Amino acid sequence: MKNDATTLLLRLALLYILWFLCRIVFYLQNAGLVGPLEWNEIPGLLRGAGMFDTASILYVNALFILLSLLPFRFRETRRYQRILCWLYTVTNALALIVNSADGIYFHYARKRFTSDELSYLHNNDNTGTVVLKGLAENWYIVLWCALLIAAMVWVYRRIKAMPTRIENRWAYFGINLAVLAVAIGLVMGGIRGGFSRQTRPITLSNATLYTASNLKANLILSNPFCLIRTLGNKAIVYEKFFDQATLDSLYAPYHHPDGGAPSLGKRNIVLFVLESFSGEHSALLNPDLYPDGKGFTPFLDSLMREGYYFTNAFANGHKSIEALPSILSSIPSYETPFVLLPQAVAPMDALPKILHDEGYGTSFFNGSARGSMGFGAYASQAGIQHYYSREDYEQAQGTGDFDGYWGIWDEPFLQYMARQLNTMPQPFFASVFTLTSHHPFVVPEQYRNTLPAGKTKVHKGVAYTDLAIRRFMETASQESWYDHTIFVFVADHVSSETFAPKTLTPTGNSHIICLLYTPDGAIKGSDARVTQQIDLMPTLLGLTGYAKPYFAFGRDVLRENDRAAMAVNMTGENYQAITDSLVLFFDGHKTVSAYARTDTLQRHDIASERTSYLEQVERDLKARLQQYYQHVEKSDYLVKEDSTGR
Repeated sequence: MKNDATTLLLRLALLYILWFLCRIVFYLQNAGLVGPLEWNEIPGLLRGAGMFDTASILYVNALFILLSLLPFRFRETRRYQRILCWLYTVTNALALIVNSADGIYFHYARKRFTSDELSYLHNNDNTGTVVLKGLAENWYIVLWCALLIAAMVWVYRRIKAMPTRIENRWAYFGINLAVLAVAIGLVMGGIRGGFSRQTRPITLSNATLYTASNLKANLILSNPFCLIRTLGNKAIVYEKFFDQATLDSLYAPYHHPDGGAPSLGKRNIVLFVLESFSGEHSALLNPDLYPDGKGFTPFLDSLMREGYYFTNAFANGHKSIEALPSILSSIPSYETPFVLLPQAVAPMDALPKILHDEGYGTSFFNGSARGSMGFGAYASQAGIQHYYSREDYEQAQGTGDFDGYWGIWDEPFLQYMARQLNTMPQPFFASVFTLTSHHPFVVPEQYRNTLPAGKTKVHKGVAYTDLAIRRFMETASQESWYDHTIFVFVADHVSSETFAPKTLTPTGNSHIICLLYTPDGAIKGSDARVTQQIDLMPTLLGLTGYAKPYFAFGRDVLRENDRAAMAVNMTGENYQAITDSLVLFFDGHKTVSAYARTDTLQRHDIASERTSYLEQVERDLKARLQQYYQHVEKSDYLVKEDSTGR
């Protein structure tokens, strides 16, 4: 029994132990997000973890396994064994680094690291600074990873090579060739997740087969499986549930305003995209979380009371890079951020472009570097004429207001924006992306002891940005264009830092701040209907009196009452559809769970009841998904002459 095959098995068994230790640390890092584990859950979690760890280990070590079992005697030489040692060490060390870093990344993104993040990092020009900051903040994980790799090398060297004891060279070749063939079959089956011809290669969504919780499914997953399995995911694959006529009767992204509804006319629009402004930060939106009435957005709360705000607004994505298409173009992101799809580079009539065609000047302000996050490229595609970045600010104001990580502090940058708006002819459309309330959650030195510390690390940054907005509005209120402006405030996504149990559910983890404010009180009140980021473009077009057909996946919440209110986003590998009374989770083919909106902690799955309303919501969601993927597949984001909408 002591031979090359058993040597290989021992070396692979070591990796299972290391991956299991990574999973334990992952859970310890994210236990508050994943939730407590019940004893009856553990067998299923272990089975799923074993399957995904097998796939990860085999992906990484396929070449090592092949070279270890080549049916030739040169594999027994010391030099060859040294090459195998280096191959094993380098490839598995890299895999362990990614797997260990996953625990840190999951805390902020609520998902495992996939190939999407490679594009994200490529499109961000301050990746090095942020990564170094992350390593410094999580030094104990760096130390843990180094110890893990050192232990791997130490144990590997003590698993001595045990050559096959067969003297006859033909017998040696034949037996070892058979062993290699069996090993190749086992590796293929392990990577696929089974040996049956009916078995489809496992994907990330297979983790939900071993747990009913989307968050706990991340405990089952491991890297580098998630990273490798998502490489090259560019093909648009979707299920066609309905024929075209039925599909268009259920839902279509074409809008035909009748021009009869009252509007505010061609007012200026100033749109704030607020980094990580979860609904949880607001005392007005969550009086149950702040019995003293003191949240972390006091100024925005005061604007809500004087403006029009949405108590049930939801983000369509979980990353900043997904926010701009949703808000400016009414195009959401689902499996892959829309801007990273090759189909995103196609003609579209986004909100800035439509307004520009109607005589508006358009601008975008972002305090980070011009190439950061790909914002500049997308803003230009959406019809933005003037883009103001960190470089423009520093050319005018000097370099003293750089925060050291992302860009210019929000307060001075918003004051700079106010000065630029004063030079623009009216009507104008201006959008700004704030950044201080982003990790690593630092604020200017003069505010570190005056702003509330809060319940999470992000709260001080949120309070600072709220203060910066107050100062901007005070400055703007002195200008002639102020009274003739619609101010819009919407989060790009929720914060990675939460504290309330209800925000740990996928629905609570999508709830954001969203409001409209006009200084003259032209629109005022609260709206409890479900709203989402993609609804802003149609709503703003309606407020300005735009009466031409246009393309948008959202709805005008003030005028298009015939369109069903439904917010849709991704949570893990499932789609989440949120209506006024139901939350439904859908895997692309069927409903996997559903909860009443009153069940805020989502403890009572009612999917099995199959009520008529649940089936109606499922049908509506299917129509929305089919329309989305159909249009993305065809790069079709324009209204045609024969387009019909509902």
